[in-house]
Amino acid sequence: MTELHWLSALEAVKLIKNKKLSPVELTDALIKRIDKYDKHFDTFISFRPEQALKEARIAEEGVMKGDALGPLHGIPFGLKDIIDAKGWNTTAHSALLKDNVADKDAFVTGKLKEAGAILLGKLSTHEFALGGPSFDLPWPPARNAWNRKYFPGGSSSGSGAAVAAGFLPLALGSDTGGSVRNPASMNGLLGIKATYGRVSRSGVIPLSFSLDHVGPLTRTTSDNALALSVISGWDKNDPASADVNVPNFGEDLDRGVSGLKIGLIRHFYTKDLIACDEMVNALEAAITKLEKSGAVVEEIATRPLQDFAACNRVILLSEACAIHKDWLKSRPEDYGESLLSRLLPGTALTAVDYVEAIRTRARYTQEFNEIFHKFDAIITINNMEAAFPIEDSALCEKIYPRQARTPFNVTGNPALAVPIGFNSEGLPLSMQVITPQFDEIMAYRIAASFESNTEWTKHHPDLDETSVY
Repeated sequence: MTELHWLSALEAVKLIKNKKLSPVELTDALIKRIDKYDKHFDTFISFRPEQALKEARIAEEGVMKGDALGPLHGIPFGLKDIIDAKGWNTTAHSALLKDNVADKDAFVTGKLKEAGAILLGKLSTHEFALGGPSFDLPWPPARNAWNRKYFPGGSSSGSGAAVAAGFLPLALGSDTGGSVRNPASMNGLLGIKATYGRVSRSGVIPLSFSLDHVGPLTRTTSDNALALSVISGWDKNDPASADVNVPNFGEDLDRGVSGLKIGLIRHFYTKDLIACDEMVNALEAAITKLEKSGAVVEEIATRPLQDFAACNRVILLSEACAIHKDWLKSRPEDYGESLLSRLLPGTALTAVDYVEAIRTRARYTQEFNEIFHKFDAIITINNMEAAFPIEDSALCEKIYPRQARTPFNVTGNPALAVPIGFNSEGLPLSMQVITPQFDEIMAYRIAASFESNTEWTKHHPDLDETSVY
């Protein structure tokens, strides 16, 4: 059998239901791995192994009694530490909230628990999902699972690194300008920003009300589809929650891509920004793989990447400053330097700037979705480069914004990060699959076809060889 820490959630569920694996055995194996390695990667802010083992024993009793089991029965998971879990601190990785204890579960936390999953811990993030990586906060930043000297992506840093390191089979993150897809890309994972409104944000500390999403990070397409199926659904406590049917997002994983028409936004990374050769070559190889599998890939054009990024920035900073206005006045010294440097420019924006950005967003969204009259899906690059050294702050400020994720927070379309290989330093490379609103099934169908014809998701970091010692 595969080493327990590399089992997918679906593999583990099957073994547990067939009484070939105990939830206690799985949870204990992950705890021991975290105890051994996480001191080098700093993915966890809160870690409660004894509580997790207690819940695993209850899960095991349910299996032995023949109880009806949920789709994630006995599977450990982690939460980005802006997502509430009853009785746990929700710190947002900030001194401002270091003693903040949640009095109830976030909607998504509750859905995972209802499915039988076991919360193992709360995971590192950039401060309030915006400022980072930072070394002046109460907790250190998470590090890349493939090389601890490198950035793991943000802002859902701990979620990405923990899943890639084999600490957890799945974790939740949030995505306002790419914060699920960035750590997915830099850790070789699947990570989705589903359609805006598909997943509730109630019980999640907001960054930007109209751009925020919550999504899962996993090592396989099938796990990601399963996790999204579990956490989706209408929630009266989220005003943006969409009252739409929640399908089985994995229902078309075996259909392949033959006959699908896929648009390629190449100008994002060859004209608007210039991506590194290794990333471009990996994406071109992925395109060839999809074409050989029967898809028709055709280059298309949209507005320049910079137009989408500017619209996202005005909305994000305007809403973030509205959320943080009281603390910015009363406790500015408790913020980390990185967050302050990114947040303060938003105080110069006006109501006119914000309204114009909202109107622009509506126009861009309409234009973009017209593409799907002729195409089943769109693919493009994720980052322009792979991960960079985490302690090089100047390089971070230069490379971090070089990405193609923000357009799809603006439009609200599903966007799925998919691993497409590794660079010469052994660091992961990634593309995005974008689909019509509320058609996440198509994104997973394309990702699954690509995954089945490559070996990328079967590669895992050897933590003893990732510059740990």
